[in-house]
Amino acid sequence: MASLTPPSPPAMKNGEFRRNWAELPPEMTLSILIRLSPIELLQNAQRVCRSWRRVCVDPSMWRKIDLRNLDGLVYDLETMCRHAVDLSQGGLLEINIDHYTTTSLLTYIAERSSDLRSLGFVECGPVVSRGVIEAVMKLPMLEELDISYDSIREQDLILVGQSCPSLRTLKLNCAGNSEYCCDKVALAIAETMPCLRHLRLFRNGLSDTGLNAILECCPHLKVLELHKCSNITLVGNMGN
Repeated sequence: MASLTPPSPPAMKNGEFRRNWAELPPEMTLSILIRLSPIELLQNAQRVCRSWRRVCVDPSMWRKIDLRNLDGLVYDLETMCRHAVDLSQGGLLEINIDHYTTTSLLTYIAERSSDLRSLGFVECGPVVSRGVIEAVMKLPMLEELDISYDSIREQDLILVGQSCPSLRTLKLNCAGNSEYCCDKVALAIAETMPCLRHLRLFRNGLSDTGLNAILECCPHLKVLELHKCSNITLVGNMGN
């Protein structure tokens, strides 16, 4: 009768067992790799072995993409962002991008991620601002929008509110002249975003009039953050 040969023990080094990471169950490998950044996944992890690559290209790894605060890296971040969006296979739910944003990149994301729930980015010019609005108009499921900009028009926010009825969180960070972010912007928010739960305004030029309109027309608002909004006086009941 043939004898059964016991499996060889793991290789040893300095008296300790060495684990073969490629033999981990896929679900355990996924739980480890999902903690890495998109850059680490694309540039390093997927090149370790075939089993890791299979996990790295699984669409479930790309439900959330964060490509912010990457100054100093030599990679083509826009190309990498497009690749990450492709890997999501339409399942992308949350994405955060930085100043390398272009109108074409925003369009690329919107056309391939119709179920997107959260969009956050930093940008610097009116051309990209317009691209943002056009992209957001293609994202009816959007629940959170976090943008930094030089200037924004009330017409743009009206389009955002009309296109995204599920919007719950809006964060507007004005990096330019706060005079462009005035009561007209506040009224646009009040008139078209009644379901807001969380609103953050940074360097916005709204006055008590605009703030009152938001408070009256957004009854579900639970968190209101006002930073460097110097035209608000907060007198009477508003100051309590």
